[in-house]
Formats: sequence, structure tokens, C-alpha cells
Amino acid sequence: MRIGFACVVLGIDVRAHDARRPENGPHLRTSLEYVRQILAYCGEQGIRMYRLSSNIAPYFTDPKRPQFGRQLEEAHDDLALTGALARTLDIRLSSHPGQYTVLNSPTPAIRAAAVRELQYHADVLDMMGLPPPAKMILHVGGVYGDKPPALARFIAAYQELPAAIRARLVIENDDRLYSVGDALQVHAATGVPVVFDNLHHALNGTPGLDEHAALAACLATWPADVIPKTHYSDATTEMTAVKVKGKAPRLQAPRPGAHADFIDPAAFAAYVQAAADLRDFDVMFEAKAKDQAVLRIMDYFADQGIQPAHGLVGGRPVASGG
Repeated sequence: MRIGFACVVLGIDVRAHDARRPENGPHLRTSLEYVRQILAYCGEQGIRMYRLSSNIAPYFTDPKRPQFGRQLEEAHDDLALTGALARTLDIRLSSHPGQYTVLNSPTPAIRAAAVRELQYHADVLDMMGLPPPAKMILHVGGVYGDKPPALARFIAAYQELPAAIRARLVIENDDRLYSVGDALQVHAATGVPVVFDNLHHALNGTPGLDEHAALAACLATWPADVIPKTHYSDATTEMTAVKVKGKAPRLQAPRPGAHADFIDPAAFAAYVQAAADLRDFDVMFEAKAKDQAVLRIMDYFADQGIQPAHGLVGGRPVASGG
């Protein structure tokens, strides 16, 4: 089992991507310099899983800014170098196109834009020379008032995707619209693997599938030669302060599904131990504390002598005595 985090790193002062404004000439090459620093840090800390920012090539798919459209070609060598570093450090990479990548939209232009976005993410992973476990994760999309036709549109759009995209694409259950059961229905029609998200399942469950059964069903959708990827997070219970013009800030309950800063170590250990009878799988933490959440779990596992059924890939370096 690998455990990892998404995009932003807190342990070192480096961005997840080149976030400069368009007039300042942001570029994929700069983003990749940042990524290599993050990978080196992950290697030093024993973290063997990392999700790339969806904005790694700034404005690349923006049709209004064609001047950014050659970044992948211009950064060809940097992509190869970054991928080689990830392979050398044995770090599993992935990506997660943003919320506006909607493959089942009833609007053809939105579907076409989604395909362009998916092609960009697939090209980045391919040009890095990454192996099959490097996936891009996508939600099924919107319901648009009628779920069966929306599911059918996703299935039809998936089947029309280029092979290079289908080779990288996996889908995830979400917290409101498409449950594990819905995602399994898409898998049955297309063969696309399903990423299990524990918090989304808790908020948007499937009748007859408890957490263990849902996890098992999702793991079974993956090819035998690729270790499945999963998501894990806890819901925050922290109240948030909302600014009101001319008034004192008011406290507001957290949005259902909002991620906590850290992962409850005892709960996660119980989750892992309950899955000991299942095939091996990797876990991407979706926690606001990012790498610090991963390191806290690593320390907890080491302190408690906990070892997942199939072993933990990576782990904190042990300081030498003397």
C-alpha cells in the first residue's frame, strides 16, 4: 500500500504549478521544476504517491489563449526528466481534471472541451513515460434532471474516447449524484476502473453495499496487473467564519463532505485492517494538511507497529543513533 497526497505541499516552500498570470508568461517547464522539487521531497520523506496539479500546463486548453497551446512540445525534455525522476523514486503519479471537465454534458461543446482536457492530462502522463498505474480520475458528471440518460451519455462518450485516454481514465463515486452503484453500472458497460472514495460513499451510499463491500466491489473493477487507487478522507467538524460586510463574522457549519485537515489515525488503521482480506490497494489522502497528513499517519503506523496486510510502500526514514 502506498499513501499519498494531492497537489499542494506544505513541508517545503514550493508551488504545485506555475500560477503566474497570463501576461507574465507561465509555463509547463516552470511547473515541472516545482514538481521535481516536490518529488525529491517526497522521496526524502518516504511518500510514494502524489497527484499532479490539473493546472500544471497553465492555460494550455484555454481556446482564448492559443499562445499557450505548444507547452507540451516545448517542455518535451522536462516532461521526460520529471517522469524519469518519479520512476527512480518509485512514486506513483496521478492527475484529476477539474470540475468543469464534464463528459456527460448534454451540450456538445462542453463534451468536446472535456475531451480536450482529458487528452491534455493523458498526454502529460504519456510524455512523462509513466507506467499504467498513473491514472487520471474523473467524476461521472451532472444528472441534468434525469440520471439514466445522463449515465448513458457518459457511457457513449467514454466509448468514443481515443484509446490513449481510455488507458489512463478511471472514475470515482461522488458525494451527491453518482454513488458507487452508479459507477459500477458505468464499469459494467465500459470496463472503466472505479476509484472508491470512503467519504463520498458515507454521504452518498448504495443500498446493500456497506463500506467494506463497496470498497471490494470497486477494487474488483481494476485489472489484475494494476494496483487499484482509492481516496480516503475525514469530514471536517470545524465551524468556519464567514465575513459579512459591515458586521462581525458569523460562524457557519461546515459543508457536508468538506475535508478535515488531518486523517484520524485510529479510524484509518481500522479501515486498513478491515480490508486485510481484499487485494492490495493504494490510498490518496484528500486532507487539507496534505503531506503533513500523510506523515502523521506514517508516524502513527510506525509507533503502533501497524503494517497493512500487503505492506506499506515507503515510510519515514529512520534516524541513525549515536
